[in-house]
Amino acid sequence: MKSDFIFTSESVTRGHPDKLCDQVSDAIVDHFLEQDPYSRVIAECAVSTSILFIAARFASDAVVDFPNVARRVISSIGYTQGDFNAKTCSILTSLKEMPVDEHCCFDEMKLDEEGIEHIPAKDQVNVFGFACNQTPIFMPLPIWLAHKLARQVGTVRKQKILPYLAPEAKTNVGIEYRSRRPYRIHSITITASQHQEGKPDVKRLREDLMGTVVQEAFNDEPIKPDKNTEIFINPEGPFLHGGPSVHSGLTGRKNAIDTYGEYSRHSGAALSGKDPLRIDRIGVYAARYAAKNIVAAELADQCEVQLSYSIARSGPASVQVETFGTGKLPDEDLAVLLEIHFDFRLAAVMKNFQLRHLPSKFKGGFYQKLATYGQVGRVDMDLPWEKTDRVELLKDAVASRVKKRRRETRP
Repeated sequence: MKSDFIFTSESVTRGHPDKLCDQVSDAIVDHFLEQDPYSRVIAECAVSTSILFIAARFASDAVVDFPNVARRVISSIGYTQGDFNAKTCSILTSLKEMPVDEHCCFDEMKLDEEGIEHIPAKDQVNVFGFACNQTPIFMPLPIWLAHKLARQVGTVRKQKILPYLAPEAKTNVGIEYRSRRPYRIHSITITASQHQEGKPDVKRLREDLMGTVVQEAFNDEPIKPDKNTEIFINPEGPFLHGGPSVHSGLTGRKNAIDTYGEYSRHSGAALSGKDPLRIDRIGVYAARYAAKNIVAAELADQCEVQLSYSIARSGPASVQVETFGTGKLPDEDLAVLLEIHFDFRLAAVMKNFQLRHLPSKFKGGFYQKLATYGQVGRVDMDLPWEKTDRVELLKDAVASRVKKRRRETRP
């Protein structure tokens, strides 16, 4: 792989149709788990023009008004007028209530080692977690900056600093790397939708977004746009209304935005709309937790962790580590460290992160908030998989291994 290259990542605001579907799907998960932590639920959405379709399967004692949940999410995003809005859009549902599976009603907080071992993953999937030292939060710089710009667009709209903005916007940041390290900002692209009423001309829009979004987002960044940075704001002209009245959306179609901006691999499976018994969702969090602690312990500059799960096994059949030549130990040794000091079994991940109980602890929903601006690398939420509480343990383990090898190699 080349050491000098340009890499771009994209983010979107809450009003993007795909992200709207993710938020509705995760709001449904929140509502089930708030009432019944042992709920099983899979909720998927599709949206277009003036119609939102919800397909859900669930087993729970909770009572959830699906259309009401969807309308509340749509309204909170800002779709309160126009062709697509919370009051007038049609909401269709296809719901299937499943029988309660007694094997899923265990309390992981009370399980001992034997109990954890007897809870199998019921999905077959490869999940990936990644971390690098390009940013303080151990995320790749392109997706970090793309999220930051998208958040700022959402902020200036919500606070009515730029009241003519509509809910949907897209951001893209290109970073020039030299020797595989971020060197400069190559390009910035923002496409923001506007209401028909009061919309400014393109020149004013570009000036407004430069001042309130781009400059504000880069105020505290060590690498800033320079005179050669290409900045495109609505390069194709006005983008009126945006959202489902312009293009359709689906749950789970923005996996790169949910994870690492394609700087690292992801499984391709949707994260939103799934309860915590789905290993294809929570395995991603466990893999991120492991990779982040490896990098925070300075055992590698970047680290990708792959967990391979098979149906009917409690934990992964394989744990692999790739440090892209930056590891202080061989990748095989780091994988062994993870197998010893991290528990990737399904019930153990649920127990360590308390994933069934987080919706009742976060006001306004937990999983719904995760559905936008990334499910990893967040600084606005106290996420258990973002903690670096295994750093000292890993450092001590490495020091012990080094001492042991020295003793073994002495004449």
